[in-house]
Amino acid sequence: MYYHKKHFTLEEAKKTLDTIRPDIERMVELKQELDEMGYDMYKHTFFGGVGPNGEGFHPPELEELVDIIQSIVEQGVEIKGIDEGLIDFPHIRDNGEEVYLCWKADEPGIEYWHPIPDGFRGRRHISKL
Repeated sequence: MYYHKKHFTLEEAKKTLDTIRPDIERMVELKQELDEMGYDMYKHTFFGGVGPNGEGFHPPELEELVDIIQSIVEQGVEIKGIDEGLIDFPHIRDNGEEVYLCWKADEPGIEYWHPIPDGFRGRRHISKL
């Protein structure tokens, strides 16, 4: 039994990446903007607890970021790191093992994969898929 319902072939992952790359880049930018304004997106507060959050206000950058994340996740892509634009595409190897095809925003294309339990540290070149 597999952890994920949706799996990508390498070609499907590459096509999806081409489509979502601008969103991933924007996601990274928005996170940087939130950091620069002192907003902690994980706690939904401005650092130091100061800010208009008691009134239910969220910066528009956060709302845009949430929309982007939802759009990406709905396509079956796993977001592993917002700061660096790290994403994974669930994939089934020829031997039946469920793994992740791995990409970071500073990489030209999908060049790595890793077993699910190994995480980013277990990345291997795509030639060894």
